[in-house]
Amino acid sequence: MTKKIFGIDLGGTSIKLSVVSTEGDIIDQWSVPTDNKDEGQHIIHDLNQAIDAKMKENNWTNDDILGIGMGSPGVVNREKGTVTGAYNLNWVDEQPVADDIRSYFNADWPIFIENDANVAALGEQWKGAGDHASDVVLVTLGTGVGGGVIVNNQLVVGQGAAGEIGHMFSKEDGRKCTCGKHGCLETVASASGIVWTAGELAYAMDDTGSAIQGRIFNGEKVTSEDIFKAAEAGDIFAEAVVDETMSHLGRALGQIAAVTNPKYILIGGGVANAGQYLLDKVTQHFNESVYPGVGATTHIKLATLGNDAGVYGAASLVMANI
Repeated sequence: MTKKIFGIDLGGTSIKLSVVSTEGDIIDQWSVPTDNKDEGQHIIHDLNQAIDAKMKENNWTNDDILGIGMGSPGVVNREKGTVTGAYNLNWVDEQPVADDIRSYFNADWPIFIENDANVAALGEQWKGAGDHASDVVLVTLGTGVGGGVIVNNQLVVGQGAAGEIGHMFSKEDGRKCTCGKHGCLETVASASGIVWTAGELAYAMDDTGSAIQGRIFNGEKVTSEDIFKAAEAGDIFAEAVVDETMSHLGRALGQIAAVTNPKYILIGGGVANAGQYLLDKVTQHFNESVYPGVGATTHIKLATLGNDAGVYGAASLVMANI
């Protein structure tokens, strides 16, 4: 029997699991809720039970499993297989993730853990819009801004925290970020940052007659999706918000490109569902700010794998290390 790989994407809402073949095909895929009560002490137990149930369902033994790859938020110790400071999992202290899994199954499986944004970048490089290029950057625009950087087919991890694109400085006198600093890219280009910017601009601009601006004046909830849809439809105020936020993102991508000159910069995450309109806006500001020699060889694209990027990337950790 051909050996299988478990690709796992640990998230604050759900744990996504896939069984992946050594050829890179997803054989099975499912998810279980993330129970982060009691300082997240149920998470790995629930994960182990989910793997155990799948193995029993298919009559697999430990010998049928080639290894486990996992993407996790927080700070990862790759050698020890531990995770620290994954706050949306309620993990503050160091968690012996790999040892807990091996102990549950009494198995000596190789287990590779990497930061979740880095894993998503690997997935897009392997099976998505990265198209096997050796130099790729993934920027994810969601509640925050994440990123993963691949140079010469190697993840750039630095001392453990490389790729924190969302915490590049972006705006003088900007709002306070969740990291405690002010003016991070995340505070303007994330889904929440776009909404915050809309709230600021609504009162800084004259009344344009915009439906989005009017909703803000009325105290109604507005989402980044609402803003992009309105902008694409010609709403003057929404267009101003998109232009402001995407100018910060475009300049940040220009700085990243000047350092790494990747073949592709890929944009993923929920905000990227705005599609070609977002891509055109970001590319415009990127081209205005990037060094010409770099801009001519670095191309901005939309990521294509969505939620599957994490599990593909996790499985690729096993393939790359065995």
